[in-house]
Amino acid sequence: MIERHVTFNIIPGKEKDFETLFKEEYSIAMSKQSGFVSLVLLKEHEKEAIYQMVIRFQSLETAAAWRDSAEHKALSPKIKALYSENTVQVYEVIAQK
Repeated sequence: MIERHVTFNIIPGKEKDFETLFKEEYSIAMSKQSGFVSLVLLKEHEKEAIYQMVIRFQSLETAAAWRDSAEHKALSPKIKALYSENTVQVYEVIAQK
């Protein structure tokens, strides 16, 4: 299983738009993808405009399939309009309880 941590610096004043897009479109579309395991959106406690998506897929291949999907490509411009910068870290899940 792999886990991707995507950190977003949201444009000030766009935080609620980002949260709404995540809840009403992005998370729904991703959850329907083959190999999807889980998705969490975190908001940094001390910095209002910093969010992190924690995404789990069964494999690198199923994660790549999501990024290449028509659904992701359709949502990408919407989400990109809400952030100024993002970073991605990919991890292999070794153990969990």
